[in-house]
Amino acid sequence: MHILVLGGAGMVGRKFIERLARDGALGGKPVTRVTAQDVVVASPPPAAPFDFEAVISDLSIEGEAESLIATRPELIVHLAAIVSGEAEADFDKGYRINLDGTRHLFEAIRKAGGGYKPRLVFTSSIAVFGAPFHDKIEDEFFTTPLTSYGTQKAIGELLLCDYSRRGFFDGVGIRLPTICVRPGKPNKAASGFFSNIIREPLNGEEAVLPVSDQVRHWHASPRSAVGFLIHAATMDTAAIGPRRVLTMPGYSCTVAEQIEALRKVAGDNVVARIKRVPDPVIDGIVAGWPRDFNPQRSLALGFKSESSFEEIIRVHIEDELHGTFVK
Repeated sequence: MHILVLGGAGMVGRKFIERLARDGALGGKPVTRVTAQDVVVASPPPAAPFDFEAVISDLSIEGEAESLIATRPELIVHLAAIVSGEAEADFDKGYRINLDGTRHLFEAIRKAGGGYKPRLVFTSSIAVFGAPFHDKIEDEFFTTPLTSYGTQKAIGELLLCDYSRRGFFDGVGIRLPTICVRPGKPNKAASGFFSNIIREPLNGEEAVLPVSDQVRHWHASPRSAVGFLIHAATMDTAAIGPRRVLTMPGYSCTVAEQIEALRKVAGDNVVARIKRVPDPVIDGIVAGWPRDFNPQRSLALGFKSESSFEEIIRVHIEDELHGTFVK
């Protein structure tokens, strides 16, 4: 099996490829080649049992998608995106990358011919939903995004369903919760503080909380995100029907509950490293996001996530901190 990962240098892409290297196979088929595309070079996973190629390119440039699929990978995982805060700050860039790049990819597959019909996993976002919200967003809730990023992802969802309906590829869209705790440095996502207030204190550093601790949000760990991709790549899509996009499971909690979970896991000294510095821009963006979900379709189809925020923190400590932290 040849797998193409778009956005392969990003955190989720890197972890997905590392999981492929550990497993050596996907859905019972040996992985023989992985191509990781991004605007920066993707590092090869350690001890990979397959051929690995890193491609530095911009998916939004005409002809690039055709080049990437020329070898006809059986699985395409589309993670490439401009994140929420940056898409809001740079309107043109957000639409160029998040919409034009996606459309170029879909069109390249459609025009490839010769019976080429790959499985395509498209990562969307809960940002496709906009207020006013129900207490828990059910699978039938309409998409009325209130950010440019959410709008771009919602358009991608519609295209995915239509191109799948027409038989151009076998698409599965997964609306990711906010991935927490993200390893590494803070990025430009408006949701970044959800990870920052856990990650930095565990590393012995201060973190800024820009919103009220009563803000409620929907979370899943990077480990769960990789599990979502693997299940979406290998599941029987006949069970999905024409509604090809699924809201992934997660765990809903307030910022205050996040902090209390951190206190239970790591203690008062770690929590004391969180500093409250209100940011009205971030607060305004977050106010337009959904807070809780009832994702019955994805649960029934076998997708799984954490059942508490303490579990999410412990996953981070185990996977990223070698089981320890700065007390």
